[in-house]
Amino acid sequence: MARKSRKTPIAEPTVAAGINTALYIRLSVEDGHGRSNSIENQQLILNDFLSGKPEFQIVDTYIDNGLTGTNFNRPNFQRMLADIESGKISCVIVKDLSRLGRNAIDTGYYIEQYFVQHKIRFIAVNDNYDTADENSTRNGIILPLKNMVNEAYALDIGKKIKAQARQAMLDGEFIGARAPFGYKKAPDNCHKLIVDKETASIVRQIFEWAASGTGINTITVRLNEMGAVTSSVYKSQTSEIEKRYRQNRNWTTFTVISILDNPVYTGDMVQGKSKVIEHKQRYDVSPDDYIVVRNTHEPIVSRELFERVREIRTAVRKEHRSKSIDHYTENIFKGKVFCSHCGKPLHRQRNKRKTKNDVYLLHCLSRSRIAKDACVGVNIDEQAVIEYVSEALKSKLSALKNSAPKTDRADNLKRQKNDKQRELNRVQSLIRGLYENLVSGVISSEDYADLKSNYTSKSENLKAEIDVINSELEQFEKQQRQLAETRDCAKQFRESKALSSELLNSLVERIEISHDHEINVIFRGKENLR
Repeated sequence: MARKSRKTPIAEPTVAAGINTALYIRLSVEDGHGRSNSIENQQLILNDFLSGKPEFQIVDTYIDNGLTGTNFNRPNFQRMLADIESGKISCVIVKDLSRLGRNAIDTGYYIEQYFVQHKIRFIAVNDNYDTADENSTRNGIILPLKNMVNEAYALDIGKKIKAQARQAMLDGEFIGARAPFGYKKAPDNCHKLIVDKETASIVRQIFEWAASGTGINTITVRLNEMGAVTSSVYKSQTSEIEKRYRQNRNWTTFTVISILDNPVYTGDMVQGKSKVIEHKQRYDVSPDDYIVVRNTHEPIVSRELFERVREIRTAVRKEHRSKSIDHYTENIFKGKVFCSHCGKPLHRQRNKRKTKNDVYLLHCLSRSRIAKDACVGVNIDEQAVIEYVSEALKSKLSALKNSAPKTDRADNLKRQKNDKQRELNRVQSLIRGLYENLVSGVISSEDYADLKSNYTSKSENLKAEIDVINSELEQFEKQQRQLAETRDCAKQFRESKALSSELLNSLVERIEISHDHEINVIFRGKENLR
């Protein structure tokens, strides 16, 4: 009989207790245009890390999209903290430390104080940081150093983005938000322009008309009368821009000129025409400093046609400048008179007379620059408008003669502002000392979190209140300046009996005139005079 073998029973594998885990993902403008920090990429990295680790049981994935890492007032980060407080989570996993935040002090607080206090295991995958691993937490200087690096990165990212954009322009890549009319972005490369067959024919037609000597006004009217789609309407139809944005359904002379002057239609890329200072102020640069890269895309018109149009338009301008200049009188209604039917500004035109003084007319250009049926039209003698507005101003100035803003309100606002500024300085000083008190053991983690939240909220409220006061003070000062200007103009008006642009700019918002010569003067402020 064969001997039966005795085998030791195989023990069942021990399954570790489940670790209730939160995955936190954050993406903001600080990350630039790269894909390494995209939400999808972060998710892939976290999923790869969790592969083969069944002990991590995912409670939820918390995603903050488009929010900066320099503060922690993010909706889903705060939701994650609420779930930690309720005991739903015992572990937090992120791609790297920068995903948690880029503020060195507060990031350090959450990792070294808050998570420890709530017994939360914290893992930063790409940084090989795991609070359950003594090797990753032994050297205490590494974590604060990385947090400071992340904070510095957040401050410097703007410069990096600008540098990347400039290099892309030097490489001949298109970096604009929307392609020029007549082109579209390539489906596989948003930095490459390709010809849009639907609109390129319109561009060619504009150049051909201009090359034949057709004037800008005539080209504009032709485009509108033939129903040629405008850039904004077409981009809305193709979902390149949202329909909620204002769309100009009529061609304008400005649009036609901008197309004729743009060398992009010859296949050249011309970019870098302006620069931004401190993220706010934009200014135009010299044409010598434009970034020009030739033959980057398919042309819509030949270089010969483009240059022929340029020569014709240059000759027209030279001819116009060569004519003897008989200067117009001052246009006191500049920027003030509008057609009450179509809303367009009225054009001032001079009718020269040999034996009498020149006559100036105000008329609407919609019929000659948009389409013949675009407006019923306005045509009125400027002198008639001057007489009507003068009488209207006499009544207005009489009502304002003794009016003045009350100064006691301004004095009270200034006292309030000073009091709130002192309080704001005190609160900000307290905020700066909180973390030091936490580290030194003067206050607990809970006290730190509560006090910081309260102080931060109070600081923001005080700032908002100061902004409101500043706005009121600015409005008061503006009223004082306007009143002083108005009184000066009124004095001049009474003495000279002549209407001036200064007086109009001071008191009048706009003047609307109808086809039947009905004049509506709309004054600045709440009061209107009809």
